[in-house]
Amino acid sequence: MIVHPACRRSSDSTSHPTQVSKTPMQYVLIIHEVEDYPVWKQVFDKAADIRREAGERSYQVLKHEYDANRIVHFSAWTSIAAAKAFFESPRLVEIRRLAGVNAPEFLYLDLLEAGTLAG
Repeated sequence: MIVHPACRRSSDSTSHPTQVSKTPMQYVLIIHEVEDYPVWKQVFDKAADIRREAGERSYQVLKHEYDANRIVHFSAWTSIAAAKAFFESPRLVEIRRLAGVNAPEFLYLDLLEAGTLAG
Protein backbone atom coordinates (compact mmCIF):
# COMPACT_ATOMS: atom_id res chain seq x y z
CA MET A 1 0.00 0.00 0.00
CA ILE A 2 1.34 3.43 -0.94
CA VAL A 3 0.69 6.26 1.51
CA HIS A 4 1.51 9.91 0.80
CA PRO A 5 4.56 10.95 2.92
CA ALA A 6 2.58 13.64 4.74
CA CYS A 7 0.09 10.99 5.84
CA ARG A 8 2.61 8.48 7.22
CA ARG A 9 2.29 7.64 10.88
CA SER A 10 5.03 7.92 13.43
CA SER A 11 5.52 4.96 15.77
CA ASP A 12 3.79 6.77 18.67
CA SER A 13 0.69 7.74 16.68
CA THR A 14 -2.76 6.82 17.99
CA SER A 15 -4.08 6.13 14.48
CA HIS A 16 -5.02 2.56 13.64
CA PRO A 17 -5.10 2.20 9.84
CA THR A 18 -6.86 -0.70 8.21
CA GLN A 19 -4.90 -2.52 5.55
CA VAL A 20 -6.53 -2.28 2.15
CA SER A 21 -7.05 -5.57 0.32
CA LYS A 22 -5.71 -6.17 -3.17
CA THR A 23 -9.22 -5.52 -4.49
CA PRO A 24 -10.25 -2.50 -2.41
CA MET A 25 -13.80 -1.27 -2.24
CA GLN A 26 -14.45 1.61 -4.57
CA TYR A 27 -16.57 4.60 -3.72
CA VAL A 28 -18.74 7.27 -5.31
CA LEU A 29 -19.31 10.69 -3.82
CA ILE A 30 -22.22 12.60 -5.34
CA ILE A 31 -22.95 16.20 -4.45
CA HIS A 32 -26.21 17.64 -5.69
CA GLU A 33 -28.98 20.08 -5.07
CA VAL A 34 -32.48 18.64 -4.79
CA GLU A 35 -35.68 20.59 -5.19
CA ASP A 36 -37.31 18.97 -2.15
CA TYR A 37 -35.43 16.58 0.16
CA PRO A 38 -38.49 14.48 1.24
CA VAL A 39 -39.41 13.90 -2.43
CA TRP A 40 -35.80 13.01 -3.30
CA LYS A 41 -35.53 10.65 -0.32
CA GLN A 42 -38.69 8.80 -1.29
CA VAL A 43 -37.34 8.19 -4.82
CA PHE A 44 -33.89 7.28 -3.41
CA ASP A 45 -35.40 4.69 -1.06
CA LYS A 46 -37.55 3.16 -3.82
CA ALA A 47 -34.39 2.68 -5.92
CA ALA A 48 -32.63 0.56 -3.25
CA ASP A 49 -33.12 -2.73 -5.09
CA ILE A 50 -31.79 -1.45 -8.41
CA ARG A 51 -28.84 0.21 -6.64
CA ARG A 52 -28.00 -3.08 -4.89
CA GLU A 53 -28.34 -5.07 -8.14
CA ALA A 54 -26.03 -2.58 -9.89
CA GLY A 55 -23.28 -3.07 -7.28
CA GLU A 56 -23.85 -0.54 -4.50
CA ARG A 57 -22.87 -2.16 -1.19
CA SER A 58 -23.40 0.57 1.38
CA TYR A 59 -24.25 4.26 1.49
CA GLN A 60 -24.44 7.37 3.59
CA VAL A 61 -26.66 10.37 2.89
CA LEU A 62 -25.50 13.69 4.31
CA LYS A 63 -26.85 17.21 4.08
CA HIS A 64 -25.14 20.56 3.97
CA GLU A 65 -24.91 22.29 7.35
CA TYR A 66 -27.15 25.19 6.30
CA ASP A 67 -29.07 23.85 3.29
CA ALA A 68 -31.20 20.71 3.71
CA ASN A 69 -31.63 20.45 -0.07
CA ARG A 70 -27.86 20.22 -0.74
CA ILE A 71 -27.25 16.49 -0.46
CA VAL A 72 -24.15 14.30 -0.45
CA HIS A 73 -24.59 10.63 -1.31
CA PHE A 74 -21.46 8.62 -0.41
CA SER A 75 -21.54 4.96 -1.39
CA ALA A 76 -19.34 1.88 -1.64
CA TRP A 77 -19.46 -0.09 -4.89
CA THR A 78 -18.18 -3.40 -6.20
CA SER A 79 -16.37 -1.46 -8.94
CA ILE A 80 -16.12 2.00 -10.44
CA ALA A 81 -17.15 0.53 -13.80
CA ALA A 82 -20.40 -0.76 -12.27
CA ALA A 83 -21.07 2.59 -10.59
CA LYS A 84 -20.44 4.56 -13.80
CA ALA A 85 -22.64 2.23 -15.84
CA PHE A 86 -25.42 2.68 -13.30
CA PHE A 87 -25.18 6.44 -12.75
CA GLU A 88 -24.75 7.23 -16.45
CA SER A 89 -27.62 5.02 -17.61
CA PRO A 90 -30.71 6.59 -19.21
CA ARG A 91 -32.79 4.96 -16.47
CA LEU A 92 -30.90 6.87 -13.76
CA VAL A 93 -31.02 10.13 -15.68
CA GLU A 94 -34.81 9.80 -15.65
CA ILE A 95 -34.90 8.80 -11.96
CA ARG A 96 -32.80 11.86 -11.07
CA ARG A 97 -35.18 14.07 -13.05
CA LEU A 98 -38.20 12.62 -11.22
CA ALA A 99 -36.41 13.08 -7.88
CA GLY A 100 -35.73 16.76 -8.58
CA VAL A 101 -31.95 16.49 -8.73
CA ASN A 102 -30.11 19.51 -10.13
CA ALA A 103 -26.58 19.33 -11.58
CA PRO A 104 -25.09 16.35 -9.75
CA GLU A 105 -21.31 16.19 -9.39
CA PHE A 106 -19.85 12.66 -9.35
CA LEU A 107 -16.48 11.74 -7.89
CA TYR A 108 -15.33 8.14 -8.40
CA LEU A 109 -12.83 7.15 -5.70
CA ASP A 110 -10.45 4.31 -4.81
CA LEU A 111 -9.75 3.61 -1.14
CA LEU A 112 -6.12 4.18 -0.18
CA GLU A 113 -6.41 3.74 3.57
CA ALA A 114 -9.00 3.72 6.33
CA GLY A 115 -8.42 4.10 10.03
CA THR A 116 -9.75 4.91 13.44
CA LEU A 117 -8.26 7.56 15.68
CA ALA A 118 -8.05 6.65 19.35
CA GLY A 119 -9.44 9.29 21.67
